[in-house]
Amino acid sequence: MITRRQLLGTATGALAGAYLRPRVAYARDRKPNLLYILADDHAGYVMGVQGNTRAYTPNMNRLASEGTRFARHYCNSPVCTPSRQSFFTSQLPHSAGVTVLDGVLAEDKPTLAKQLGASGYQPAVFGKMHFNTAGRPGLHGFDLAETEDIVSRDWAAAVGPTPDFGDIRVKPKWRPFQDPASIWLDSDKLPFPRTYEQMESTWVVQQATNYLREHKDDPFALWVSFREPHSPYNFPIEDRNDFNAADFPVPEVGPEDAGQIPLVFRGLTDKQKQGIIAAYYTSVRFLDRNVGAVLDALRRLNLENDTLVIYMADHGYSLGQHGRFEKHVCYDPALQVPLLMRWPGHIRSGAVVQDFTESIDVPPTLLEMLGAEPFSLNHGQSLSGYLKTGRSTNPRQSIFSEYLENEEACIRTDRWKLIHCSGKRFRLDGYMTDDPLPGLTIHLFDLKNDPGEFLNVASQHPEVVQNLSMQMLSIFRATHPQAAEEPAGKSMNDLLDWYLRPRDAKVHCMKFNFCQPS
Repeated sequence: MITRRQLLGTATGALAGAYLRPRVAYARDRKPNLLYILADDHAGYVMGVQGNTRAYTPNMNRLASEGTRFARHYCNSPVCTPSRQSFFTSQLPHSAGVTVLDGVLAEDKPTLAKQLGASGYQPAVFGKMHFNTAGRPGLHGFDLAETEDIVSRDWAAAVGPTPDFGDIRVKPKWRPFQDPASIWLDSDKLPFPRTYEQMESTWVVQQATNYLREHKDDPFALWVSFREPHSPYNFPIEDRNDFNAADFPVPEVGPEDAGQIPLVFRGLTDKQKQGIIAAYYTSVRFLDRNVGAVLDALRRLNLENDTLVIYMADHGYSLGQHGRFEKHVCYDPALQVPLLMRWPGHIRSGAVVQDFTESIDVPPTLLEMLGAEPFSLNHGQSLSGYLKTGRSTNPRQSIFSEYLENEEACIRTDRWKLIHCSGKRFRLDGYMTDDPLPGLTIHLFDLKNDPGEFLNVASQHPEVVQNLSMQMLSIFRATHPQAAEEPAGKSMNDLLDWYLRPRDAKVHCMKFNFCQPS
């Protein structure tokens, strides 16, 4: 039995401090603008500037060349709602109170929009925010909240009925987990039944452009949030032949992967996998086109020099790695996301940061750069040093991420990746395996010798498992709102399992046609 004193010793104290340090606001005489461009499911490795020669992302590449790129940026949860509300509040998901897909952020939670509103901005958003509640003025601090429900309604009314494209095959209605994965993951690389001008995301660009034009004389804080490249990887009719599926190799599946591949993906052929990957890359190209359209509007209105631009995604995405086509897991492809920032004259141009950064670092960075008041509770650390001088006084030595739907979390360092999973929860996300309740499962990957995360070496390195598990527990103890209720007399693994339970979990039986208690 490990004592509480041992668990809080040496390295753990310093790590906990990284999540608790107060931040100081950076005052400016004139308020700059903020343009926050957000993507859904855009994996960090599918971007040309990251060295991916197959990815077509010229606008993102240009943004990176004009600003600073964070090459090893990681989300704090590989699923939409917990990740988004975490970097909206600067709190880890278990502290923000949103740890599962259908969770709802409490109205009284501090948010980035509220902090900016208190500093004189009038925050606005067009697009997907995954609040799981209807958009309305004042929602979580947005004076204008044209979220996905309003966008979809107004877009449909504006563009009218779906045109007839004759012999061109188009995507069917998206029915995940009802149709075979080959259909809802678009293995035939079928376009959405609209032209570029008629696409929903193009409509979002138009609304954002109108907003910029109307507010160009006053400091603005504008979120533009796209659905792409989330499945079914939408792209317009004219983009359907942009990529040849045969050009994409199918990622290797490791010797220990067979049992952990979700059942829903088991029947996919290599040809279908290639089609899925090509559809995703096509959707990324469409996304990049719209990112460029927003940046072009900023330039036409002569707002570039006065605007801090950020581009990021909520989390990454697996495209066949370990046999998976989704996030919902702690492998690197699902965790690493793009992060680009540009503000001419204030942020280094063409710079690349190779230190670890986390999505919860973004809110304190933006508040400092914009001269707004910091959060009173803040789990991130400002990246302003990287933006201004290329250095940080306290670079991260590891990253932390959690996926509580499966009661798992991970710690990643340069050398090691530890994934702790209780194996006690019947997951409700649709990605069940042969053994849905395997019990305690601990994976340790030696990333220096096994960058693909194929071989579990936990039994060969018990001291590394012990140290990283202690770091993980210290993070929970420093940040979890129920840490004072931690049960006494438990082992370290039992305590981690206790913290990994999703407190906001709900029963979503209807979604996947089965019902299990949370």
